[in-house]
Amino acid sequence: MEMSDQHLLDTKGLGQFVHTDPWRVLRIQSEFVEGFGALADLGPAVSVFGSARTKPGSPYYEMGVEVGRKLAEAGVAVITGGGPGSMEAANRGAVEGNGVSVGLGIELPFEQGLNQWVDLGINFRYFFARKTMFVKYAQGFIVLPGGLGTLDELFEAMVLVQTRKVTSFPIVLLGVDFWGPMIDWIRGTLVAEGMVSEKDLDLIQVVDDPAEAVDRVLHVAVTPSLNGEQRPE
Repeated sequence: MEMSDQHLLDTKGLGQFVHTDPWRVLRIQSEFVEGFGALADLGPAVSVFGSARTKPGSPYYEMGVEVGRKLAEAGVAVITGGGPGSMEAANRGAVEGNGVSVGLGIELPFEQGLNQWVDLGINFRYFFARKTMFVKYAQGFIVLPGGLGTLDELFEAMVLVQTRKVTSFPIVLLGVDFWGPMIDWIRGTLVAEGMVSEKDLDLIQVVDDPAEAVDRVLHVAVTPSLNGEQRPE
């Protein structure tokens, strides 16, 4: 199955832009308009990332459920990628906590639609439009163990904070044993080689307890929003 992102990025022939790409711009614009319209009144929210391959009943899945539930109980909406695994877990926890459960789905050949626990769902064709919604309408990230997609979202969030494109934006990683080797590599290789600074490690926090992860995000970013203050655009 060929996807919209694939069509956009696979340039074949010099005249393709004249015939097709301007129309894609309108489709991309429509995705932003739909996302902005659907989420404009969402209120305080946290984006939760994690692997689509996490199995129900596993420790990581249960972590996701607890994170979603505790965020909902605090009056904070839960935003996920809307798929299975850890995303489903966080959406499920949000529903069990009587909160708002948001799923931002993406067109992929190996994932079939939004999970059953999504109350407010939007499907995207383009990753970059979807990523904008993850950041624009959240006051922080909680990141469960995951693979390439999770790492992509994590490092993009870190770059946005490092470059001050977003402010007061906590990023909490859940699972010390899982994330510890990555942190060690960043410190032992990237910092040691001068590719990043030691203070860049302050952009993220790593904890083992879902309740602590939620508390740290709420303390840094969400509490001001609950009091009527908004994160700068």
